[in-house]
Parts: sequence; structure tokens; C-alpha cells
Amino acid sequence: MDAVPRRHCRVRCVPAADVQDHGPGRHPDGRAPRSLTRLMLASLIAQATGAGWTAPTIDWHAIAPELVLVVGINIVLLIDLNIAEAKKWMLATLTGFVMLGALVPVVTLFVIGDDSRPMFGGRYVIDEYALIMKAFFLLVAYVVILMSQTELEEGGYYQGEFYVLMLCSVLGMVMMTSSRDMISIFVALELLSIPAYMMAAWNKRNRKSNEAGVKYYLLGVFASAIMLYGMSLLFGSINSTLLTDVGASLTDGNLNGLEVVGIVFIISGFAFKISAVPFHTWAPDTYEGAPTPVTAFLSVASKAAGFVALVTIIYLAFPNASDVYQPFIWVLAALTMTIGNVLALRQTNIVRMLAYSSVSQGGFILMPLAFAGEVEAAGSALNAVVVYLLVYGFMNLGAFAVVIAVSRKTRSGEISSFGGLFGYAPGLAVLATMFFASLAGIPPLGGWFAKFNAFKAVLDAQNNWAYVLASIAAVNTVISAAYYMKVLRTIWMDEAPDGDTTPIVTPSPIMAALSLTVVGTLAVGVYPRLVAGFGELQDLTGAILP
Repeated sequence: MDAVPRRHCRVRCVPAADVQDHGPGRHPDGRAPRSLTRLMLASLIAQATGAGWTAPTIDWHAIAPELVLVVGINIVLLIDLNIAEAKKWMLATLTGFVMLGALVPVVTLFVIGDDSRPMFGGRYVIDEYALIMKAFFLLVAYVVILMSQTELEEGGYYQGEFYVLMLCSVLGMVMMTSSRDMISIFVALELLSIPAYMMAAWNKRNRKSNEAGVKYYLLGVFASAIMLYGMSLLFGSINSTLLTDVGASLTDGNLNGLEVVGIVFIISGFAFKISAVPFHTWAPDTYEGAPTPVTAFLSVASKAAGFVALVTIIYLAFPNASDVYQPFIWVLAALTMTIGNVLALRQTNIVRMLAYSSVSQGGFILMPLAFAGEVEAAGSALNAVVVYLLVYGFMNLGAFAVVIAVSRKTRSGEISSFGGLFGYAPGLAVLATMFFASLAGIPPLGGWFAKFNAFKAVLDAQNNWAYVLASIAAVNTVISAAYYMKVLRTIWMDEAPDGDTTPIVTPSPIMAALSLTVVGTLAVGVYPRLVAGFGELQDLTGAILP
């Protein structure tokens, strides 16, 4: 063979060094032949059918909100690929209709009033708790779309991709409300988080926006890894990922070291998502660097999704492990509200101030959960968290809507740039006063009832630790009023820093967002019964009384 010239070879000559023994039944590139793959698939199917496997029963009405969002994602993406750049503004309107369309089956399910609609062996449940939070996320997303429409058009951002990512993130939030399994919770959490990482860096020509996205992504991945490791430890000890199975297996006094570490790791992972101290370091830089509508979305929707998952796990999986999670959450709540408030006092940028304000508000929401394991406070703690999230959504989105409206004229995020606002934009000044006063907890606005409900839930525990935490929260309420009043003093008493008193022209989408948020903030404060009945313990299917 060596004597035959290479040009006379009728087949491709393979050098001896390239000839390898791939073994029987193997393809030269290392893959199994197609016939073997088909045989393996047939074997798996035969085993499944032989074991009596049946298709799960799916309640299509119950998952209609998720289906509407999935269809909407594909429609928005398809239209974005085939529409002229000058008509991209239509995508915001279309995305808004998708959010409202997904809200329709939520309302019909709530009107029908079935106690619970479990699917997939209890791993996905639609109950009143889930429906309330689904409606909340869809309304928050709709308001954020109104806030972002003009900024995306005028800022030269990619619009279609932005709305697709927002729809994907909201889909993860809606799924989170019904997830009753550690795996489904983690999948929903990543589905809502990954688009948020990209949205934080949406202004790619801005160095701070790039920094915001990178910090949020790196720390978020680290937190997800810690949380997933905690879930794997619990699965290794209990041999189940279903939350009700975990709750039935964990009992105070009988926890082993693996289970204790797993509980701490899971709560730590969610502490990052809700920006609790000391896992809050990403929040100020991310909020300041991201586009302001994205900041509003992260501070309300993303934070609330973290709380929804944390509440679900505490009440379904950890009710009998209160000796582990209650001291941990007590410390987190005290540190979060205190450090958030102290750092907010020093800020001169209003977005960074609202970032630390959001951190502090998270401490007030955490406060009732520190006593969720007490029989006297378990029900009121769940109600306090749900009500606080609903009210916080209205007042915080409203505050950010005012910031967006004013910064369109001033092109600055400094608190001093709000000087003289009452002189040339009295309507915005009044709205800002209402939102910041509500955040401070001043009656008759919604914030006072949210704080009152949180204090009541803590005091229901009737023990010394509850009284100490309530005292810390009372002091922090006074501290928070200081930096909110500093902004209002600038708005009402200072002069315009550059002498420009040209009236502000507020686009109609932002006006619509301001109208929705101010109505919600006022209505809850004046008539608290609108939300007082939400988040009852019996609304959360599978919740175990401590």
C-alpha cells in the first residue's frame, strides 16, 4: 500500500495515526448510532407505559394567565421582527394588552371562588393567595410599561426585545405564585431573574448601566447557587422536593445538621432577591445604573417575587422549623430596616435614596415573618406581608413615576434638582408629597395601614423578642421620615437650582401611571378594607399551622 502513489487511491487514504478503535456500536465521532438511540427511546417509552403512567390532568382555565403570557411573548417577538422601526411604539401598547389579557382569567378564577386547583401532584396550585399575587404582578408590569414607553422611544433603546424580556420575567413571577415544589420555585425564580439581569444593563452605552447589569448578574448567580445548594441538602435528607413533604418531615428538636444548613442557605438565597442586609450591596448601584423604569420594576416586582417564594416556603416547608428560621429572619429584619434607613439619610441622588428606602421597606415586610412560627401571629403575619406588598407597589411605583416625569426636564437625578418643583409643576409636587408621605407611613395614605398591619402582626406574638423588634421598627419609622421629608422640603421650599421654571410636559402614558398609583395609594389609606382581607392563612393551600 505504501508503494502505491496517493493520486491512484480510489478511496480516501487515512493515515495510520488517524485510525482509531471506536469500539463496537460506536460512531467515529463518539456518538451512539441512530438505531441505538431509537432503541433506547423505545425502551424508555415501554417502561413508562408498562408502569401505568398516565398523562396529568391539566386545568386549562387555571393556567390561562400563564398561557396568555406565553402566547403574548411569541406574538410580540414575531411582530418586532417584521415591523418597521418607526412603528415600534405599537409594541408597548400590545404588551400592555397582553398584561391586561392575562389579568382577565385571574379575575374570572377569583369570581368563581374555588378554594384550590392543584395540578401535577400538588406541585402547582392555583388558590386565592396565588390569584391575588398574580393580579399584583400583572398590574405592576402594566404600570411599568406605561412608565417605560416614552423613555424607550426617546432614549433610542431596543424596544421589542425589552418588552419580550419583561413578559418573560412576569411569566416567571406569575409561575412563582403557584409553585409548591422546590424545583418549580427555582425554575420560576431563574425565569424572572435572567431577563432582569439583561434589562438592568439595557442602556449599553452607559458605563453605570453596564456596571449595574454585571453586579446584579454576578451576585444573583452566586445567590442562586447558594439557594440551590440548600435545596439539594434538604432533598438529600428528606428525599422529596414537594414543599408539603418537606414540611411534614422537618420538626423542631429533630433537625439534623444537613437540614439546618439547608434551611439557612435557602433563606440566604432569597435574602439576596429581596435585598436584605447584608445581601443588599447590589441594589444601590444596580438601581442607579439601570434605566429608571427598570429600577421601578426591580424595586417592586422582583422584590415582591422574592417575598412570595419566601412566604410560600416558610409556611409550607418550614412551619415546624421555626427554631432555625425565626432568629435568622429576626436579625435580617432588624439589620435591613436600620442600615437601609441610616444609609438613605446620606444620599444626595434620589434614585440611590429610593434604593436604600426599598432596602428599608424590605425590613418592615420581613418583620412579621420573624414570628410566622408563633400560633398567635401566624395568620396575621401572612396577611401583613401580602397587604404591605400590595400597598408598597402603589406608592413606590408612584414615586418612581414622579422621578421619571421630573428628570425628563432636569436631566438630573440629584435631590437638589427637585428644588422649586411646586412653583412650576404643582401637580407633580402634590403627587410626590403623597407618595413620599405614604412611604413614611403618614395617614391617611396607604403606607400607614401597611405599617400598622405589620406592627400588629409582630405584637400578636406577645413575647419579648416581638416587643424589641417592634421598638426597633418604631425608631426606624421616625428615621425614614427624615429623608422623605428632606425631599419634600426641597420640592416645596427651595428654588429651582438653575432658575428654569418652564412647566413640565408630562407624556400621557406617565400621567396614566401616576393616576393609577395615586388612586391605589389613596384608596387603601382611606378605606383599608379594600385589601385587609387579602392574604388570609386559609388562602394559602397546604399551609401548616405551627
